[in-house]
Amino acid sequence: MSTFKNIQGRNIRSYTTNPDNPLEGQMWYNQTELKLKGVTASGAWSSSSPLLIATATASMFGTQNAAIYAAGQALTPGPSPTANTLEYNGSGWTSLPTLASGARKELGGCGTTTAGLVFGGFPPTTGNTEEWNGSAWSEQNNLGTARYKAGSAVGASQTAALAVGGTKGSSPYRSNNVEEYDGSSWTAVTVIPTTVRTLGGLGTQTAFLGFGGYTDANTTQPASTASFEYDGTNWTAGGSLLVGTASQGGAGTQTAGLAFGGRTPSPTRLNTTVDYDGTSWSANPATLGTGRSGIQGTGAGSNTAASTAGGATATTLSTTEEYNFGTNTITAAAWAAGGNMNVGRDLLAGAGTQTAALGFGSEAPPGSGTAGNKSESYDGTSWTETPTLQTKRDSLAGAGTQTAALAFGGDSDPGGGAAPTGATEEWNGSSWSEQNDMSTARRLHAGAGTQTAGLAIAGYAPPSNTTAVEEYDGSSWTTGGAVSVSRRSLSAAGTQTAGLAFGGFATSNSSATEEYGGESWTTGGSLLTARNGIYGMGLQTAALASGGSNPSRVSSTEGYDGTSWSTRPNMGTARAYGGAAGTQTAGLAFAGSTPSLTAATEEFTGETTSLNIVDITTS
Repeated sequence: MSTFKNIQGRNIRSYTTNPDNPLEGQMWYNQTELKLKGVTASGAWSSSSPLLIATATASMFGTQNAAIYAAGQALTPGPSPTANTLEYNGSGWTSLPTLASGARKELGGCGTTTAGLVFGGFPPTTGNTEEWNGSAWSEQNNLGTARYKAGSAVGASQTAALAVGGTKGSSPYRSNNVEEYDGSSWTAVTVIPTTVRTLGGLGTQTAFLGFGGYTDANTTQPASTASFEYDGTNWTAGGSLLVGTASQGGAGTQTAGLAFGGRTPSPTRLNTTVDYDGTSWSANPATLGTGRSGIQGTGAGSNTAASTAGGATATTLSTTEEYNFGTNTITAAAWAAGGNMNVGRDLLAGAGTQTAALGFGSEAPPGSGTAGNKSESYDGTSWTETPTLQTKRDSLAGAGTQTAALAFGGDSDPGGGAAPTGATEEWNGSSWSEQNDMSTARRLHAGAGTQTAGLAIAGYAPPSNTTAVEEYDGSSWTTGGAVSVSRRSLSAAGTQTAGLAFGGFATSNSSATEEYGGESWTTGGSLLTARNGIYGMGLQTAALASGGSNPSRVSSTEGYDGTSWSTRPNMGTARAYGGAAGTQTAGLAFAGSTPSLTAATEEFTGETTSLNIVDITTS
């Protein structure tokens, strides 16, 4: 009789806990859990940061963590075609220059983030072709047959593209035309054996796989189960799909493909995933979190690392999802509810980390229009009241840690006509003590740094907003380099010598971002959404901006990488003017207004990866 030792050449080892860094296929006995366990590879979809605008029927191409999303039908404003271009970096989306030839939807595309191609679309039905060079679009020679809903070889290059089937602008509308692009012009080649539109596609110009789609003008009829392989010259029949599907996404190669989503028949949207091995299709147990159609997929050359975004159900979506096959389980970044503060309030300040935070000052009691001096500490689960500030105030700023915090500026008489204060206090973990005042009294300013190296940035110093910046050395304030944009209600992150200021209100809501090097400020990448009253946290090169007002409360979150902002998962509750602490991957947002005052706390956790350890037996 064969045993594990006979087959593998070794016995199964026994551990009191799971071993460190086990490998795929490794098995062991966990003495504590009394279970035989092991590491196995599997596939799964996980959510990622949303598109800036809910959009469907766009062109999406590139790789899982470096993709372009161009044009499509946007929900806002609209629904209507858009010329938007977005780029995905594996964490979130950022905005790029729009298409050169205008808005359209139902277009095809392929390529990379620095060498992309889009073609076709409508309205009106067009053969427009554009190349992307990493910074701008340029118009090229049009398709020979103007069309939309054509299939694309999404893994193809900018200089070797393929457009298959689609819908023309005149009768007979459905097309079997196939054209190849050589980096300059399109050439008609062997037609696909059937007329089809909304065909799923993957692979390259000389190794293409097309699947599903509608061969009938009536989308309430079943979609096709047929698939076809193209070798650069001829078409041959491939294996039949398990379910007829149209307007779905694809990734991978002709012999190792992945298809997902789609509809069959309208308006049913699928969340299923299927694999292709070069001969036949098989069910993949991984399912999209949201079933949808009107999508394309990325993952050029890979059926183990793909992504898709947007699409439609009964409405247009902004959802982004990533597919991974391997021994790791990916948990998406997300906001989750934490413990409520003891008192709902806004216009307060914060310091510390996600599991050791301090919130102080504010408007209190709730709705009274009078300043408060309440202070509370957070242990990662609940808030506890601590000794109060010496000076009651709201619209103040903070810096430091839970046991060594700094509170400065603010308004001690909100709505009462009194001048802002420059009062500064230090917290030592048990009490607040007054220190030397700021030189410029102000409110609605931003704070960064530590208790002994703090930074006070801009704000409102009657009768106007100010650009003034001051540095604190643990004893007194001195003048620092002024910001270039005068504004209030802005947010900040980072340190005294590597600070970041973003958002706020000048003459209108601002998207301005500025970076501080200890002496002067330089312009950084603009926020995707201009707003004020943002929850800001993190470092100059790894910051998080969440919530805010523009002019109503928003829940959108953005991450900064030292160059540009990109989307992150939204907060659970749209709000502004609260306290914040922590980092880009372990952030904390508390209290604020929705516009009603709230005591709610939310915790942000960045994407995490862990080994896929499974139970093989239970005894």
